[in-house]
Amino acid sequence: QVQLVESGGGTVQPGGSLRLSCVASGFTMDSYTVGWFRQAPEKGREGVSCITSDDRTYYADSVKGRFTISRDNAKNTVYLEMNSLKFDDSAVYYCTADRLDYRLIHPVLIHNDKNSLDFDYWGKGTPVTVSS
Repeated sequence: QVQLVESGGGTVQPGGSLRLSCVASGFTMDSYTVGWFRQAPEKGREGVSCITSDDRTYYADSVKGRFTISRDNAKNTVYLEMNSLKFDDSAVYYCTADRLDYRLIHPVLIHNDKNSLDFDYWGKGTPVTVSS
């Protein structure tokens, strides 16, 4: 059974850090582009970051310089290191994977309500709350 399972979410104060993990089972991540999306209450799901099978990384402008995506193929896991967290970073964070890199790169770089989010696999999400 194919699964993506996220973990590492929680509540943190502004300026704090969290590290999210996405573990895959039922398929091998190393040939996929893997990304993180987030959805805040009453807002659409938006791309945050993605990493291609050849380790190219992409970030939304809103998180560039604060978030870092990485992968450990031996553990079939992708990470999202989030630093200098802001109130606006509060959302449910979802892990997703697709065989075609451009399908994830585009919505990460260009936020548009019309972006297709029909990727191969999705996780169920992990909540992140930034609160004082």
